Amino acid sequence: MKITDIELIPIYPRIAARNAEQKARFSGINHRTVFKIHTDNGLVGYGDYRCSPPDRSSVEPLIGRSPFDFINNNLNPGLCGALYDVMGKHLEVPAYKLMGQKVRDAVSVAAWTRPASPEDFREEIRRAMNQGYTTFKMHTCAYYDVMEQTRAAEEVASEGFKIHYDFNSNRSLAAVLPVVRELEKHPIVGYIEDPIVRSDIDSWRRLREQTRIPIIMHVPQLGGVQEIIHGLADAYMVGESGLGDSLARGFAYGKANIQTIIQLTGGTLTKALAMHLAAVLPTATGHSINLDDQYEEDITTERIPVIEGFSPVPEGPGLGIEVDEDALARVAANEPTVIPRHVGILHLPGGSKLYTPSFASVTRLTGCEEGAIRGLKQELLDDDGSPEFERLYERVRQEGSFIES
Repeated sequence: MKITDIELIPIYPRIAARNAEQKARFSGINHRTVFKIHTDNGLVGYGDYRCSPPDRSSVEPLIGRSPFDFINNNLNPGLCGALYDVMGKHLEVPAYKLMGQKVRDAVSVAAWTRPASPEDFREEIRRAMNQGYTTFKMHTCAYYDVMEQTRAAEEVASEGFKIHYDFNSNRSLAAVLPVVRELEKHPIVGYIEDPIVRSDIDSWRRLREQTRIPIIMHVPQLGGVQEIIHGLADAYMVGESGLGDSLARGFAYGKANIQTIIQLTGGTLTKALAMHLAAVLPTATGHSINLDDQYEEDITTERIPVIEGFSPVPEGPGLGIEVDEDALARVAANEPTVIPRHVGILHLPGGSKLYTPSFASVTRLTGCEEGAIRGLKQELLDDDGSPEFERLYERVRQEGSFIES
């Protein structure tokens, strides 16, 4: 079996209806690429990833080669998924059988959203529970108060529901330690990812020694094993660095009895690849983050269900998911989301309003690290055709950010 062609198909699936009007907040979410591999025996493999199409030159070296030349590759995850899809179809086996020994039939999965106001976050927690999730990942940000977000989530979350906060790798130990200590009072906070600048390995170790909340490291700067030796984190994330690297690190974490969490973001095909990867990694007992809950439509004939917080590993050949060619053509014909003109309004705790061209760069504008100011709230004012909007828009465009009391 030889590869005869690889199509790179940009698609723009409609995002979930609940977020359709928040175009600036969810910009880029529906920019995905489908990789479609054709072979000389008539088999077709499909993969998907949340990215723009790579340059054609990046896939040309695969033409004329066997897909099996690229087992355990570190190529684009969408291309990797398509390779494993066509290899599995050729052998009539699920993709996980080409990765290792299967150790689980289902995988814990997490819902996701972009940084949200406490009120929006409360509703996101509610919808996630209604969809079967028991874990929720969200990046924190400098323009909403993580304590207020946490309290809002607690108002609706069921017992045992867990939040995975991504702290963006942007703080010092002095800034993050008081925040973490306060969050320890809230059992709903289950994980904190990347709490400190990644290069500050001493502060990672010191924070881990002082908190009961499990610490996740996403992109290990020393390769993933040295971090284990230094005792920097309780769980490590794999997925986006490539399948070969994810398997190597995932099996190493298994030997060290350290939990593995998977993140691969896209649609149903991307989630399927993550499920196959998690099926073989010994300690992939953490959740998988895939963003398939962000789309109103997809290119597959079915979605992977979420049942009591977990999803089954597909058992069909390849990725085990069938692509609907009509749906693929339809979402490929969609237009990319157009972001309307808007102005950011950051409400400061003392009552002042900081007007910005878009979302506020709070650290730059206030001199404080993320999480150091309680009671912040971001608002986006979209163009409503009013003279007041035009005044504010022109002022921030000409002057940059400004404060009005």
